[in-house]
Amino acid sequence: MTRDKGGAPRSAIERIGEKAGRSWPSIEAAARLSAETRARLATLLREQIPCDTSAVVFGSLARGEYTTGSDLDWTLLIDGQADEGHFSQVQAITKILRDAKFHEPGPTGVFGNVAFSHPILHQIGGQEDTNKNTTQRILLLLESLAIGKPDAHERVLRLVLSRYVEDDRGLLYGSKREIIPMFLLNDIVRYWRTVAVDFVYKQRERSSGWALRNAKLRMSRKLIFVSGLITCFGFELFGKDRTTWADEGGITTPALVRFLRERIRVTPLESLAEVLLRPSVSAETARTLFDSYDAFLALLSNEEERGRLKQLPLDEQLGRDPTFKRVRDIGHVFQDGLNRLFFKEDEELRELIQKYGVF
Repeated sequence: MTRDKGGAPRSAIERIGEKAGRSWPSIEAAARLSAETRARLATLLREQIPCDTSAVVFGSLARGEYTTGSDLDWTLLIDGQADEGHFSQVQAITKILRDAKFHEPGPTGVFGNVAFSHPILHQIGGQEDTNKNTTQRILLLLESLAIGKPDAHERVLRLVLSRYVEDDRGLLYGSKREIIPMFLLNDIVRYWRTVAVDFVYKQRERSSGWALRNAKLRMSRKLIFVSGLITCFGFELFGKDRTTWADEGGITTPALVRFLRERIRVTPLESLAEVLLRPSVSAETARTLFDSYDAFLALLSNEEERGRLKQLPLDEQLGRDPTFKRVRDIGHVFQDGLNRLFFKEDEELRELIQKYGVF
């Protein structure tokens, strides 16, 4: 990792800021608030996490994009024997967070309760792999952090990654030149398409909050998908010069699992910044992507504008609302930057997305 003159490590976002000649105050403010909030949660929940469980946060707090209006998406992850005390533990955590004035999770039931490791690990692609189960698994990989005791969280992450790698028979034994975890990649693509379809279903079932959900689909949800693609392309983009990952017979399953575990420790914005640091990617593309994302977080940080998006009715007047038009324009700029990044500027990334991200 690159270090500044004082010897402190510099993040990929700091380095891409230098490349782009920019600073992004809303991204920086959200990162600070996220760190402060996670520390506060650790204090509040210090005595509330039983053995074989981890309190896990998701969403903007886990991504380092937390704002004052953000919901707190969390679950009690259980990696052990079911216990009747788990329900009362969830109730206790819910009360603590409510008393501390945190915004509660949405009404879908994905967060704010318990999640068991068995279905997350063993039902990938099966008939019981519901939208809820898929969402929990993919978000566990791409945007989750343990608050307090991390043991259960770490075990489940490692086991899920091992399942994706071990069951991918073409990954280590096929004739492909590239090392791409296709089983994992297909599930991440499936999650993104599910999110897009689910958005339309929620539009039909509950039109309130439609504009805010639309903004998140254009920006933060899309960023999660992008980070998932980068994770699956990670060995080709970042790992080929790491000889420690492979022996004379090629990379092994445990080594690839360790590599993937390292990659998913990186937040989505940091992951995007790492790709933007590639020499072939222009400073203009970096500015386009991070300027638009900073504008998105600035909008969400504005209580009036966020509230406006949350309350806008789904009708023919929606497209004329200045706040919604602004966030729609931000989304278009962000998409333009992604198009340049994945399809125009970097030849290796273009080949990967064309070969593995389309067919």
